[in-house]
Amino acid sequence: MAAVTQVGGIQLGKLLIEGKTKQVYDVPSMPGHSILLNKDRITAHNGVRAHDLEGKAKISNQTNAKVFTLLNTAGVKTAFVKMVSDNAFMARKCDMVPIEWVTRRLATGSYLKRNPGVKEGYRFSPPKQETFYKDDANDDPQWSEEQIVSAGFKVNGVLIGRDEVEIMRQTTILVFEILERAWGTRNCALIDMKIEYGVDADGQLLVADVIDSDSWRLWPSGDKRLMVDKQVYRNLASVTASDLDTVKRNFLWVSEQLDQILPKNDHLVVVLMGSSSDKDHCEKIAKNCRELGLNVELRVTSAHKGTQTTLHIVSEYESVLSQLVFITVAGRSNGLGPVLSGNTNYPVINCPPVKPENVNLDVWSSLNLPSGLGCATVLYPEAAALNAAQILGLNNYLIWSKLRVKQLHNFTSLIYTDKGFRGVRKNE
Repeated sequence: MAAVTQVGGIQLGKLLIEGKTKQVYDVPSMPGHSILLNKDRITAHNGVRAHDLEGKAKISNQTNAKVFTLLNTAGVKTAFVKMVSDNAFMARKCDMVPIEWVTRRLATGSYLKRNPGVKEGYRFSPPKQETFYKDDANDDPQWSEEQIVSAGFKVNGVLIGRDEVEIMRQTTILVFEILERAWGTRNCALIDMKIEYGVDADGQLLVADVIDSDSWRLWPSGDKRLMVDKQVYRNLASVTASDLDTVKRNFLWVSEQLDQILPKNDHLVVVLMGSSSDKDHCEKIAKNCRELGLNVELRVTSAHKGTQTTLHIVSEYESVLSQLVFITVAGRSNGLGPVLSGNTNYPVINCPPVKPENVNLDVWSSLNLPSGLGCATVLYPEAAALNAAQILGLNNYLIWSKLRVKQLHNFTSLIYTDKGFRGVRKNE
């Protein structure tokens, strides 16, 4: 594939690297960025098998963009920025960690050859994590964590040690679980997949390279006979034009399914406050909800002073939504949460705006419920939003994903903070 000078109206700089299925170019007008240009080329067995496949570049580019847009929406740190043409996308410029990270839900393929005695279809819970050193000449050998750390890779100034390996391991499992749940909405089983990491100029570890139909095993209805990934191409004894058409149709089908993979935006968190004096507390709840990708609406109503109005508000929401959570904010004698809990089948979360001088009584009025009521009580706005997200995430994988990403960010933040404190300090 000849070098090009422009793509999507963007002037390209020097060719940074060329692989079997893509070229990577510098972007002089946007320092710190690069453009990955896909090829109409399909390969297998480390390039031993290779064929031109017209239209693959466009299909792969679209698939990759849809997958990375989903991951970015969930909050995963990736190098992907945007599509710039049918066959190219822009990404943050990274130096790559020379390791492939593979996650498996079911035992199949090369895993069975390396682990004789394990039956095909054995389910890994949690997912099985494996790493392979990128070395075509030696058929990408499997490496242990100790080998990766011992290699002492320095990537864009970052030494890849145990901390970095653990962060990549946890992120890899997260990416798999997000995409597994996403494909589950299309009745497709994600069997295994591989991803790669890069380090940008700021020293950030990012999910990089590409994720497309070359990257995973995907079985509709969980049936291996219906596979729609590159394994179809790998399995061919010989390759005919008709076979290549089948592979292309499979890849196109996968890309089209991704157009329908985002969950419906049909949920709502309703924050009901007993008085407008609770507005600041409720705005904090709403802010935390929005950060988790939740739709939220604030209302003012009193269970004591306007019981019928309160129940009418609740019935209005119940009549139009099925993914619904109520958060009630009331101090002193909290009747709002218990009244709602006794008159709706939807979750109710109490989050009273407690004051130091009256905290015991305020909390007690939310906790000491009559029998038959099941509303929860939390004290902090963030906790109320997290609780609502956990409930709605049961039926919305994107909300679930944002929660998992938040857990990962907490984990990585602790690692980096601890890294800054390490070292024995001696008295001088």
